[in-house]
Amino acid sequence: MSSTLSAQTKINKDVPYGLTVAAAWSWRIVAIIVGLAVVWHLASFVSLIIIPLLVAALLATLLTPVYEALRKGGVTKVLASLLCVLLLILVVVGLAALAGQQVVQGFADLSERLGQAVDGAVAWLGTMGVNTQISSESLDSMWQTIRDHSGAVMDSALSFGTTAANIGTGVFIALFTLIFFLYDGDRIWRFLLLFVPKAHRHTVDRAGRSGWRSLGSYVRVQILVAFIDAVGIGLGALLLGVPLPIPLAVLVFLASFIPMVGAVVSGGLAVLLALMANGPVNALLMLGVVILVQQLESNVLQPLVMGKAVALHPLAVFLAVATGSTVMGLVGAVFSVPLLAFVNSFIRGLSVEEPESLTSRSDAHLDPAASVDAAGSHRHVPDDHQDPALASQEEAATHTDRA
Repeated sequence: MSSTLSAQTKINKDVPYGLTVAAAWSWRIVAIIVGLAVVWHLASFVSLIIIPLLVAALLATLLTPVYEALRKGGVTKVLASLLCVLLLILVVVGLAALAGQQVVQGFADLSERLGQAVDGAVAWLGTMGVNTQISSESLDSMWQTIRDHSGAVMDSALSFGTTAANIGTGVFIALFTLIFFLYDGDRIWRFLLLFVPKAHRHTVDRAGRSGWRSLGSYVRVQILVAFIDAVGIGLGALLLGVPLPIPLAVLVFLASFIPMVGAVVSGGLAVLLALMANGPVNALLMLGVVILVQQLESNVLQPLVMGKAVALHPLAVFLAVATGSTVMGLVGAVFSVPLLAFVNSFIRGLSVEEPESLTSRSDAHLDPAASVDAAGSHRHVPDDHQDPALASQEEAATHTDRA
């Protein structure tokens, strides 16, 4: 046994200290990666639940000021949350109806302009010596190809129906969860804190609330930035005579929730629409409007408004959007920056130190014994709120027992 121990000690001496530390870090990092991979794999089976929960959390941070205003006006908690959800539905349905009505009204004019643009492009290609005539054999071949792949077309239609059903289910889950997040969010958070060790409960509570406030600030400021982008590009399209200015403004508003990428894509669509409908000169003017609006956003709105609400470096935002879109597509691109804002404020909240008196008092508030029961009432009274007479009686009883 002693020879074995001496051999092991010799081996340990022969291994450099840096290599020992690197090996210790390596197996821990591998364990963390494996654990995250398992969680990611399991979460993929319940993505229909997780994504609506994230949407409900973002909407809750947005509607919290409205909910608190209704509560100050004397509205009950449940009714206030229901009114907030109803207001959200009315706004979304109103925007969709307005955009849809504009699409229906402008479709005939747009199709006529697009037809003229296509005819002009074909005539221009003809002057360049490009044969643009389509023979009847080519049309017959195209229809035959469609018939041969009719099964794939039907499968795509069925897949679209399944996706639409999943979207409807996700919308219902998000709205139902939003109601409880609004009127019972604080109680849900206190319940989650019970899984945190008591020694760190106050710190995690402070960091979580800081992250939640930062998330709310980001959502509200992002809506303001998206609204300004939509008004600027939509008004420019209206003045330049670009078809469908209102649907284009709604599209810009929605796309602006993907930082850096959404505004560029929607602006490019506006320029393309102007090019196809009104020609290259109008497209260049529309491009100037898009560049002006985006410069206003990046140089004025982002530093003055977004920078005060969420302290995120532009490189961090870009990498978050790129990583999120690579891993989860459009959903990852939308949720990556809000998640980064929450994590950034949460980590900053963990590093903030408070006086010991405030920490002990907050720990008493977050004690599991002080959590609410099923009826929603507190069963534990902190020591600093105890009746002095009752305290003196307990002290006298203690001396009597010792005697």
